[in-house]
Amino acid sequence: MSHSHDAEAVTDETHRNSWSANLEHPEYESDRERLLADARDAVRQTASGYHVNLVTHAAQGHPETYLYDALDEAFGDAVDYEYVEQCGCGGHVVRVRVE
Repeated sequence: MSHSHDAEAVTDETHRNSWSANLEHPEYESDRERLLADARDAVRQTASGYHVNLVTHAAQGHPETYLYDALDEAFGDAVDYEYVEQCGCGGHVVRVRVE
């Protein structure tokens, strides 16, 4: 799949607080690779000791079927994550704490 080069980045700064990354925009509905890439970028932009809530698009399904493995592969033991809830809109929230 190709990525839109003019799409807005999830973040371009290091967050030294806990925050949320919105991965529910329409471009994530059918582009899982982009969702995973931007999720990894969001985690990389989170300072140690804080967490980022990854809010994923409902069309991608439950994050345990695709996101957990990607986090394990990219970060190993450097992060802890937990499923928080399904949003009213159908999306899902996974909290990723950076160690």
